[in-house]
Amino acid sequence: MGFRQWQEELRDGIRPSRALLAVPFALIAVVTVIDINVPPDVHLGPFLVAAPALTASFAGPRLTAFVGVVAVLAQAAVALTRSSITDLNHMYQIVALFLLSAIVTFFAHLRERNAAETVRLRTVAEAAQRSVLRPLPVRSGPLRLASLYLAAEEGAQLGGDLYAAARTAVGTRVIIGDVRGKGLDAISGAAGVLGAFRALARQEERLPGLVTRLDGSVTAHRIDSLNESDGRPDDPGIAEAFVTAAVLDLPDVAPELRLVSCGHPPPLLLRADRVHALDATEPGPPLGVGPLSEVPPTEDVFAFRAGDMLLLYTDGVTEARDRAGRFYPLAERAASWTGLGPERLLEEACADLLRHAGGRLGDDAAIVAVERLQDPA
Repeated sequence: MGFRQWQEELRDGIRPSRALLAVPFALIAVVTVIDINVPPDVHLGPFLVAAPALTASFAGPRLTAFVGVVAVLAQAAVALTRSSITDLNHMYQIVALFLLSAIVTFFAHLRERNAAETVRLRTVAEAAQRSVLRPLPVRSGPLRLASLYLAAEEGAQLGGDLYAAARTAVGTRVIIGDVRGKGLDAISGAAGVLGAFRALARQEERLPGLVTRLDGSVTAHRIDSLNESDGRPDDPGIAEAFVTAAVLDLPDVAPELRLVSCGHPPPLLLRADRVHALDATEPGPPLGVGPLSEVPPTEDVFAFRAGDMLLLYTDGVTEARDRAGRFYPLAERAASWTGLGPERLLEEACADLLRHAGGRLGDDAAIVAVERLQDPA
């Protein structure tokens, strides 16, 4: 959901419907009529305070104050009809109603101010999130792409999962990864990996060289975090930080893909109603665990022809559990999605995953779908 849409929905939640507006006024009318006609020793005036209190739950301070004024005038009308406005009992009721209406109006003002502040904070948060996790391009050479991010934390749009695509002179490079941990440290780690990938994807000719430099970037980020930890050098959230990742090179001129896996779940290849897991021959350790410059990562080559669909994902997808504790069978479910385009496939995957997990995930989840539209001439 974009910010503008969210902001409109927020405003719609504050702007009451006509039917809802009628409730406090109907309440005032009913209480007033009954209070005028009941025996002299029965007083229903205190019930009028429900009208401004109810209004404050869905409207702003101006409308709440207006309803409060109407309630006070109704109480005054009851006093004039039954005895006198100077009657001590009615006078106390009018004063109490006025004070309580003022109080609920003040709280309606605070709620409206907090809502406006939330909108401003959401604006800043969404801008920051979009600068880190940018939407993938719909087309990149002979490829069509789509992405999906589901944050486990309610109200969040970004966590430790990451993905990006970079167009090079000879093809497209894609990364998907998962930073260990949660919270701000994970977001900071994801931002560092994505920034390094975007900067290095066009500089390194070979995929293993790119992954080696990404590993060095993650290690440097961890060292910097330790130096800035203000006396927390043993913080396991920093000292043991690493990133699982799958980095792919998808050339334009050859019907193939090149993969370097760094402790990440294997991509799935959907072809002709079948699903194939692209298991790496020698998967390397996660980024930041050890110096890959000493042991260069292994690059695997797989066929990737026209009509093939590639599904990249993080473990938040496959480790999602249902009520019985069963993991989400992505490969099994994906077999029924062959023939769908990337956008439609991710719609089906999202709906099916949330159904399996009961509407809420235990960890962030990211999925990227890549389809080759045509073979090279």
